Amino acid sequence: MFYSASTIAAIIAPHTRLTQPDAPVRYLLTDSRHLLQAADTLFFALDGPRRSGSAYVTALYEQGVRNFVVRDAPDKDAFAGANFFVVSDPLQALQQLAQHHREQFFLPVIGITGSNGKTIVKEWLYQLLQEEEKICRNPRSYNSQVGVPLSVWQLAEEHSLGIFEAGISQPGEMRRLHDIIQPTIGVFTNLGDAHSAGFASDAAKAKEKAQLFEGVAAIITQEKYQHLFTDATLFTWGRREDNEVVVKEIQAGHNSSKLVLSFGAKIYTVTIPFADTVAQENALHCCAVLLYLGKDLNDFSDRFAQLHAVDMRLQFFDGINGCTIINDSYSADITSFSLALAFMAQQQTGQARTVILSDFMESGREASDLYRNVAGALAKYKVQKVIGIGAQISDLLPGALAAGTSASFFPSTDEFLQHFRTSSFHNETILVKGARRFQFERIAHHFEQKVHQTVLQINLNAMVHNIRQYQALLQPGTRMMAMVKAFSYGSGGAEIASVLQQNNVDYLGVAYVDEGVDLRREGISLPIMVINADASSFDAIVDHNLQPVIYSPELLERFEAYISGQGLSSWPVHLEVETGMNRLGFSVNSIAAIGQRIVEKGLLKIETVFSHLAASEDPAQDAFTSQQVQTFGQAIALLQQHITYPFIRHIANSAAIIRHPALHYDMVRLGIGLYGVETVSGSVELQPVATLRSTIAQLKQLQPGETVSYNRRGAIDHPSLIATVRIGYADGYSRRFSNGAGKMWVRGRLVPVVGTVCMDMTMIDVTTVPGVSEGDEVIIFGQELPVQQLAQWGGTIPYEIMTGISQRVKRVYYQE
Repeated sequence: MFYSASTIAAIIAPHTRLTQPDAPVRYLLTDSRHLLQAADTLFFALDGPRRSGSAYVTALYEQGVRNFVVRDAPDKDAFAGANFFVVSDPLQALQQLAQHHREQFFLPVIGITGSNGKTIVKEWLYQLLQEEEKICRNPRSYNSQVGVPLSVWQLAEEHSLGIFEAGISQPGEMRRLHDIIQPTIGVFTNLGDAHSAGFASDAAKAKEKAQLFEGVAAIITQEKYQHLFTDATLFTWGRREDNEVVVKEIQAGHNSSKLVLSFGAKIYTVTIPFADTVAQENALHCCAVLLYLGKDLNDFSDRFAQLHAVDMRLQFFDGINGCTIINDSYSADITSFSLALAFMAQQQTGQARTVILSDFMESGREASDLYRNVAGALAKYKVQKVIGIGAQISDLLPGALAAGTSASFFPSTDEFLQHFRTSSFHNETILVKGARRFQFERIAHHFEQKVHQTVLQINLNAMVHNIRQYQALLQPGTRMMAMVKAFSYGSGGAEIASVLQQNNVDYLGVAYVDEGVDLRREGISLPIMVINADASSFDAIVDHNLQPVIYSPELLERFEAYISGQGLSSWPVHLEVETGMNRLGFSVNSIAAIGQRIVEKGLLKIETVFSHLAASEDPAQDAFTSQQVQTFGQAIALLQQHITYPFIRHIANSAAIIRHPALHYDMVRLGIGLYGVETVSGSVELQPVATLRSTIAQLKQLQPGETVSYNRRGAIDHPSLIATVRIGYADGYSRRFSNGAGKMWVRGRLVPVVGTVCMDMTMIDVTTVPGVSEGDEVIIFGQELPVQQLAQWGGTIPYEIMTGISQRVKRVYYQE
């Protein structure tokens, strides 16, 4: 379903004069980084905390977007062919459009609100009902003033049921969400402290939340909240016999719970794979909804038993040094904190208990009283060690803690990570509980910075020079993907990506999801292709707006299932075709069926299709390269029988950019050439980007008959001056360079390695170097000693040398 620009104008901006009144709109966009289909997208320039959305109009226009909702009209001469809907409030316009869209559908809609559990109840209802119903729901926890309209916009003729959660933090917000969702059935989960700061009392917050349920046929909730909805039709569950659903018994096991309940004259027993009280409560909400809908719970027993955890909700896993980690970094309020502590106690690990806790945000309580309650809860559940992160908790919790509690406090997550030591945690159950703004998920990515006199220097000027050398070879319109996998070939991730982003590179390519996540956290907004995605990385792919390579039917099926399970669609992916590398990729024989499947399911959008050339640098293999190109062309033709929208084709790597200009297609992939390493001679003049340097730790004068290093393989046959250099195989300097195979550059001289390369040190013969002294600089590779030469001595390739440089080697970036 789509709207014409003129129809949208009539809804949100009736006085707008359009350049293209018939332009179709299928997608709404509020975050420029999430652009999928430019031609059919309407961008709402919402004001953010730092920048106005209007700041992104030009970049989106250049990417093909032609429909914009803005507060102020721009110079239309600069945006030929674009429609600008000028409104007083772009957010209100977004909500008006979503409300109009909702009014086109007559179907049951479940509206869910409450302080906690909204997302879990929504997702579990989806898991339970998806076989019978075509369900439209919020993607993940899109329950805000922006998230709800984007969610409701997904409603289509195929849907038979809507399930939308609504979250608020200020008075006046729920009325707008009600008008957008227009629920026919209400579910109220609970009333806790989350987002209480904007309300005078619990009663005021409850009254605001109740606005979601105006006009519903019934409100489904637990018995203790009946008093909040005096003028509504209720469908309640609880222990009392006057409830519609009566909870007879709850039996909690080690990792499961059995719920026994009655409805009318029937008794039901439901088993869920969770033992905590939070899951029990959420499951009972789901039971009540199913019964209200006229379902027989006996038909759902297998589905209840297979419910799975929802993202960021009381998940636990094995951690470092024998620890058990409980990750509840979704919110920080006193109600969910108490439930998380109860869950922690239920694990019965026998380990000491540690809690890492952030400031409590928007609790609405007097701060000193709040943290006295926090301290009481910690004492109740026998927490021995507390780590507080945030200004408020650092100020107010220490004085409230019980005597004997080990405690430490940090002003920020960054400060905590800077002091993190894995040796500080052994055989503990650790609850990580923090408000979203503290980004507690980063705690899992801790590291210990090491001091080292060996450094890898990165010349950013040289990198820009190399980019421009390759860009000069491309036709206008040919895009460039830069490969920054393996820590940017050892040169550093985010720092390199920032230079690429500033110099008009179109895409980035990484090997693994972790690399892409690191780039996103450092503010990189370019599209990022992930070559080696797997099921364990799907959460991170979606959370950080990454684009996976799909190379097999099995991976395709699993990613489609995940995207469907998240309530998403049209997620951008890259298809890899096998043409002769015989590593990863779809065969040509299977590619037509793959294209047909992607079209039929509508869950994924093909961003690019590509293949890898096995020997593009070798003239002797040009016939094989031509064969690969022919196979790739066949695959493209077969795909285009089913995929009618445009996608990007790319096959040329660094060598092919130079040797095979006919293979540039829509995009090229620049890899090792970016770093100044020539794999073929040609029309580019590259500059080396990386220089690996170390220093001399000590000098020794040795005599004939003495030996150097392990196994006495470095035999001295003449008076020699031997220098010990602060680099070894733990830094990436391979043992293959032992016994003269490798050489280093010292004071303008090439000198040989003596004896066996050690873990942290290597010895070299500097007898012929005039004026050498301890502390002198040694170059392992760089302008004076190309990495290609080092690779040749080691019987390998420059890729292996560069990517093998250890993370303990400090990277230093500079511009001349």
